[in-house]
Amino acid sequence: MSMGPPPGSPLGGPVATGVPFAGIPPELADRAQRILDREPDHHVVVPAFTHRALRVEPFSFRQMLWPNRWWLSVAVVLVAAETAALLAGPLLVQVGVDRGITVGDFGVVAAVSLAYLGVIVANVGLGWARGNLTIRIGERIMEQLRIRVFTHLERLSLDYFEREPAGVITTRLTSDVENLTALFQEGLVQMAVQGLTVVAIAALMLWLDPTMGAVILLGVLPVLVGASLWYRRASSRSYDVVRDRIALVFADLQENLAGIRTVASFHRQAQSRRRQSELAEDYYRSNLVTSRQGAIFGSIGETLGILAQVLVLGVGGLQVRAGDLSLGRLFSNLLFLGLLFAPVQQLVQLSTTYQQGRASGRKLAEFLAEEPSVVEQPDAAVLPPISGRLELRDVGFSYRPRPGEDSSALVLDHLDLVVLPGETLAMVGPTGAGKSTVARLLARAADPTHGSVLVDGHDLRSVTIASLRHQLGVVPQEPFLFHGTVRENLTIGRPDATDDELDRACAAIGVDDLISRLSDSYDTPVHERGSSLSAGERQLLSLTRAFLAEPRVLILDEATSNLDPQAEHRVEAALDLLLEGRTAVIVVHRLSTARRADRIAVVDRTTPGGAACVVEIGTHDELVALDGRYAAMWSTWESHLRPDKDVA
Repeated sequence: MSMGPPPGSPLGGPVATGVPFAGIPPELADRAQRILDREPDHHVVVPAFTHRALRVEPFSFRQMLWPNRWWLSVAVVLVAAETAALLAGPLLVQVGVDRGITVGDFGVVAAVSLAYLGVIVANVGLGWARGNLTIRIGERIMEQLRIRVFTHLERLSLDYFEREPAGVITTRLTSDVENLTALFQEGLVQMAVQGLTVVAIAALMLWLDPTMGAVILLGVLPVLVGASLWYRRASSRSYDVVRDRIALVFADLQENLAGIRTVASFHRQAQSRRRQSELAEDYYRSNLVTSRQGAIFGSIGETLGILAQVLVLGVGGLQVRAGDLSLGRLFSNLLFLGLLFAPVQQLVQLSTTYQQGRASGRKLAEFLAEEPSVVEQPDAAVLPPISGRLELRDVGFSYRPRPGEDSSALVLDHLDLVVLPGETLAMVGPTGAGKSTVARLLARAADPTHGSVLVDGHDLRSVTIASLRHQLGVVPQEPFLFHGTVRENLTIGRPDATDDELDRACAAIGVDDLISRLSDSYDTPVHERGSSLSAGERQLLSLTRAFLAEPRVLILDEATSNLDPQAEHRVEAALDLLLEGRTAVIVVHRLSTARRADRIAVVDRTTPGGAACVVEIGTHDELVALDGRYAAMWSTWESHLRPDKDVA
């Protein structure tokens, strides 16, 4: 991808980014262009997205590293060369002492010194090359991982987000990925460098001086290996606890941010602070456990290092006195010993990064193994243009069982329902009767446990999800507006919509006066969740978005329940136009809205605590005349409205 100035860039003129920018001063333009020309091409990863069930190899370190195996091979070569340059130092010291200092040949000393300087320069250069390469590899792997995790998140069905706290999900995408980033950028490579150094030094010590090497390796390394195995098992469990507890901290934080108005309204700051303090204390204590384990392991390594030096000086001194060991070899053994325990100490420090990365890797593996409950069949067909006939045949539904539950009770059972093309059907019933569940099944946000949901005779499970959603619009109770401009929010379903089409849609829904009042019309920024707009304005923009997308079927879930009477009147007037000529299913609590529908379906449980089904269906007048459940609901509704009418 070229990094030169595109049309409308700061070098070529103003660009519509929504951010004020006066452009680069003319005297700096040439210099800025030269900087841009030197910028490398940037690889943009475009993930393949599908609703179909994927056969993906379980998440593992090997799976992440394998696509970069050739570059990793180069990194391994650089690691080996860096280790060789590091080990050359003690050997040069031995030569300098035995053949230079002890015999008074300072030419050898000078040559060895120059060679040592060259080894140091080579070591620095190899370290820079290796570090630069591994950081690039690590960043690329993390980019691919972030995209994979986010894409998987987008594939998951709504039931996952309803049972999993938002803070836990946030932890998977932030803290866990960051831990793996630290591990892959330097942790694994440094562990390879230090591990290879330990093996090479051990081999050299045995080769150069079998007696001294055996004393060190047999007397010290078994204890060090045993301590390492203990630390790995203990810290592995401890870091799993740390990951779980930081997830709870994030979950509580996310919940308090989402409910900050409720917290403030009920003066619940003290309780919220107490809860966050308790979670932070648990997280602190779990970190203390891992810190103590690391301190114990580190002190064992330091103690062994000191004992090994005492052992080498004692045994080596006796060998030098007996003439079995040269002074230069004794110095090289001491240097090798230092080089042996320095990597061990480094490995102790890196073990924290490694265990954090391993724990995060396990959590991400669990997350990526989560399968969506709504998947697209391999032979799913594209749904042709529909007229809008909806049908539920003997539908039953139960939510996924929660952890620890064997099964979940049926929410709906033996539910039959037909909505004719162009008809508006209102669903009413007591809270928790399953009305929103029916709407969810019609939008294929969930699949029935048994039975079928059909549109124009096509089972929703037999068509592609994209072709279904392109012909279906959903307006939820809480309309969601993304951070961006008004235009970007209105054109989610029609990205290619022109300003004329936007004008007509806004005028039809009656939101054109709102657009005219905004500072930058369609390019006015919308704050997060649309907080700068009223509830009625957000709902009207949501209806305009649905109108612009021109769906054949509309599903509205309590679209007017949170509005004041004036805003409700405006939204209902917009709904009349939006629903004209379209099939619509409306979940409502306000019977004044239900009365405007062509037919009304009463959803309720036939037995207390049992599954729900359609118990009555017909027009408003038919159901009132039936003198059943709807008639009782209508009578109660009128009794509540009558005082308002008297006051009016």
